Parts: sequence; structure tokens; C-alpha cells
Amino acid sequence: MSLATIDTAYPRTSSVSPVRPVRAAAPAPAAAATAAPAEQAPRIRAVPEGTEARGFVLYVGIDEAKAAADGTDLGRIVEALKRLTAEVAPSAETYAAVALAPAGAGGRDVDVVRLALQDPSAVAKHRQAVTIDEDEDRAASGVVVDISRKRLVLDNQTVALTYKEFELLQYLVLREGRTIERSELISSLWSDADEDEVPNERTIDVHVRRLRAKLGRYEDIVRTVRGVGYRFDRHADVSIRYASAPSPDLF
Repeated sequence: MSLATIDTAYPRTSSVSPVRPVRAAAPAPAAAATAAPAEQAPRIRAVPEGTEARGFVLYVGIDEAKAAADGTDLGRIVEALKRLTAEVAPSAETYAAVALAPAGAGGRDVDVVRLALQDPSAVAKHRQAVTIDEDEDRAASGVVVDISRKRLVLDNQTVALTYKEFELLQYLVLREGRTIERSELISSLWSDADEDEVPNERTIDVHVRRLRAKLGRYEDIVRTVRGVGYRFDRHADVSIRYASAPSPDLF
């Protein structure tokens, strides 16, 4: 990704020899003197009363293969955009997230990104276009991890998980078969938490124990790797619903 810097050209100073006064030319007709209007900066939409604009989101749709074909990668694109933002608005704060989707999910990259990052208009359009038949839910047995709707279904019954419990389950599910260390779970799931809210590794064990208790007879899908961390292993009676794309993980 290439970035262009626009520099303002300042007039150079030079010595000017005296010249003889000349008669001023007659003014041109008003129509001919009309200058082209200056290009106006784009305006943001009116915000609802009682609210204020605090920033914006720029959705970038590009997968790793396309980035490589362009001679770059996602990390370099992110850093370039951050540098540009710091140059244009030094007081701005930036935050980047990457949208994940199952391999071969299809669809336009930018649409997948918008849906994964919960863009309101994209979510509304998706809900109109995709209707999940409740009869299908009732017919399903075993474990259904529905990432697109942020819910867990066990034997046709929705299980009430806390926000962090579902985040923990989702993090493991998206890394199926890989052992995740407790320190990684802390740094990934509590990256925005205040220092006094960040748990220790023993607290992670408590979260996992509570999650397993809610999984009931399917608790073994979250396995303990002694001395390392935890791993999600898919069983024959476990299905995962991503819709078009799962929720994002931090970049």
C-alpha cells in the first residue's frame, strides 16, 4: 500500500528590479472571471440529537493472499494507516482489529469485514437475507456453538453464558486443536481491561471451570493440557455456526 504525502509549496523570495508603471488592463467580464469553486471536504451525516461524533471506522476488505499479491501484508497495511493517521491528526487514537472467516466462506472481503465487526447496517442486511429456521434448532442435538448469534445450545436448550464465558469459548473454538496458554487468554481477552481488572492465571482456571459446568456432559470439548493451558477439540456431536464470518479477534 503506498501513501502519498502532499506538501504545501511556499513562494520563494527573490530580488525584483524596479519596473516602469504600466496602465492596468481593463477588467474581464464577470462571467469570464468566475473561478472554479474550491473542492469541499466531505461532510459527515447528521448525528442524532444528544450525541456527538467521536471518530470513525474505515473498513478495509483484503485477504492475506491479495495483500501478498500486492507486495505487502495485513500488518504492514495497518501500520501504514496508523502512521498516516498520526501524520494527519497527531491527537487521534487508533485501534485495529482483524476479521476472521472460515476458509472458503466466499463473499466480498469488505462485506465479510463489516459483518464480522458488527457494522449495524451490515448486520441488519444480513438478518433480512438470512433467516435461521427455529425448527432446525429444535431438531439439532448435541452442542451448537453459534458464533454469529453469540449463543450456546445444548440438546436444543440455549445455555446462559456470561459475555466472558462466551468470549473464552469462542477464542478456543476459532483455534480448534491448538493448545492455548493461560497467558495468551489473558492478553487477548482482557487487553482493554484496567490493570486492576486483569485476572491472573488461577482466575482463568475458574472461568474455564464455570464454562465446563455449563457444558454439562459435553465438558470434555474444552480440554486441559496440564502445565500449559486449554484446547478445544471438536466432537461428532459438536457443530459450529459461523454464518458469513465469526466475530473478530484482535489484530
